[in-house]
Amino acid sequence: MDRLSIEGSWHFRPTVHTDPRGSLAEAFRAARLPHRLDVAQVNCTVSNAGVLRGIHFAAVPPGQAKYLMCVSGRIMDVIVDVRVGSPTYGRWEAVMLDDETRNSVLIAEGLGHAFMALSEQATVVYLCSQPYTPGREHGVDPMDPAISIDWPADLEPVLSEKDAKAPTLEEARVAGLLPDYEACRKFYATLH
Repeated sequence: MDRLSIEGSWHFRPTVHTDPRGSLAEAFRAARLPHRLDVAQVNCTVSNAGVLRGIHFAAVPPGQAKYLMCVSGRIMDVIVDVRVGSPTYGRWEAVMLDDETRNSVLIAEGLGHAFMALSEQATVVYLCSQPYTPGREHGVDPMDPAISIDWPADLEPVLSEKDAKAPTLEEARVAGLLPDYEACRKFYATLH
């Protein structure tokens, strides 16, 4: 796995084997991950073009690490550092995931995550280290100008009501909703 510019995020590019029958790629192997991921829940979303999900994160500990892959179509997957005190706080990085390259991303607990469907329809499967727990789940406005994610200009973003009403990064910080960088690092140390 290749380390991305935000600590706690990685990009995996599998070898895709093809022959006249089709193709095969090893999508996930726990022993090769640079960050432990005990799978507690598997989610599958189907989104139409322009659907934007996120920016979501969970309170740490225990947070929620995610391993994501786009099994049909194409998405712009975005990792946002929402950990207060992190050297990359407020920064984002995007990775294109699609059903041809079969690339995946691994995102550690405490990082924000969002994605936008770029194809007519996109199916995303993600493995989660913790089950969804409403009281621990939070969001930040994916259109926050302070974060300034470069979403594709040719698609009109389609957000859920919850995501559209999410606080800005600064509002979430002031409200005490954001994870603390040092607390996250201490939590990561317990995973080895």
